Amino acid sequence: MKELLRSTDPTIIAFATALLQGEDIDCFALDVNMSVLEGGIGIFPRRLMVRADDHIAAERVMRDNEIPLGR
Repeated sequence: MKELLRSTDPTIIAFATALLQGEDIDCFALDVNMSVLEGGIGIFPRRLMVRADDHIAAERVMRDNEIPLGR
């Protein structure tokens, strides 16, 4: 798995996940529980991971939809 994007905005993670699922690219959100533990103040970013084989295609989807990768 490779990190695709990092964001403290949960709406970006949700939108990116929906776009990737529409392209049949599997993804997995990391650090979701950490952001819940912090109390929702947005200190810890969530990471969206994809398979290494899908990373280039996933980056293209993010770029085409003007989603910042936050790295």
